[in-house]
Amino acid sequence: MTFGNQCDEKTSHAILDKAQNEGITFIDTADMYPASGKETIGDTERIIGRWLKGKREEIILATKFWAPMGSLPWQRGSSRRHIFDAVDASLERLQTDFIDLYQVHFPDYETPIDETIGALDDLVKMGKVRYLGCSNYPSWLLARSIGRSETLNLERFESVQPRYNLLFRQMERELFPLCEHDRIGVIPYNPLAGGLLTGQHERSAPREGSRFALESDQGERYRERYWRDEFHDTVEQIRPIAENEGISMAQLAVAWVLSKPFVTSPIVGATNPAQLDDAIAAAANPLSEETVTQLDELTRKYRAGDDER
Repeated sequence: MTFGNQCDEKTSHAILDKAQNEGITFIDTADMYPASGKETIGDTERIIGRWLKGKREEIILATKFWAPMGSLPWQRGSSRRHIFDAVDASLERLQTDFIDLYQVHFPDYETPIDETIGALDDLVKMGKVRYLGCSNYPSWLLARSIGRSETLNLERFESVQPRYNLLFRQMERELFPLCEHDRIGVIPYNPLAGGLLTGQHERSAPREGSRFALESDQGERYRERYWRDEFHDTVEQIRPIAENEGISMAQLAVAWVLSKPFVTSPIVGATNPAQLDDAIAAAANPLSEETVTQLDELTRKYRAGDDER
């Protein structure tokens, strides 16, 4: 999401180079990214596609569809028409002939589930897509979709991409038990709560260049999600735990997400190569059970709530 918005193509490619050199092989994006206005739609996929030349077999590539890609009513959502148009457009921008994981970005309550999963099953049969996933699905809709896939003998969603971090734990109540039971991969986004959990933001104003400082709808969304006194208070309570561990707050936050057995791989955004260091360190240095429990108890109240995503 940051590529083409918070960082230019040269920096984006430097981030990807470092990620690959450090053993990171999974790249997740979406056709609508960088989500900074109509004129930039698709730019993130284009940036990744130009970097991907000569490296395709070394990378697991995921992207998403659903967002409006034009002004016409069939240029959005998860109808058969839009799915077929969207996948071809993504393949062209990414300069590849197949996508490893193709995900519905958001629920489409106006299109029948059978139409969506039927069209996605066809993409797998065509060889354009290897596996299917969804993002921001509530547990009931994921369960319903899996059930229809089983009934119709179609390819099912193998992964879900929810928001999840120390400040947002609502999905632990229903979604994650479903995923564990049905062996559905969980690839959560926002493990750093948009950067708030790095502890680098003053309560008085967001740090310049951060997602919270963006003037776009994206910036407004992140401020609405996380820029609250309660969350700032919690960040200050987490700070001494990171200090006691001798690690950064960002490493602590990512390591906590990685400690959960239902998590397959958290999705970490970066605006420069150095920002990958904390995620790499988190994967290499698991938290102790005692520290995980301490963080669980401190943020238990964030399991409550009924946010859609």
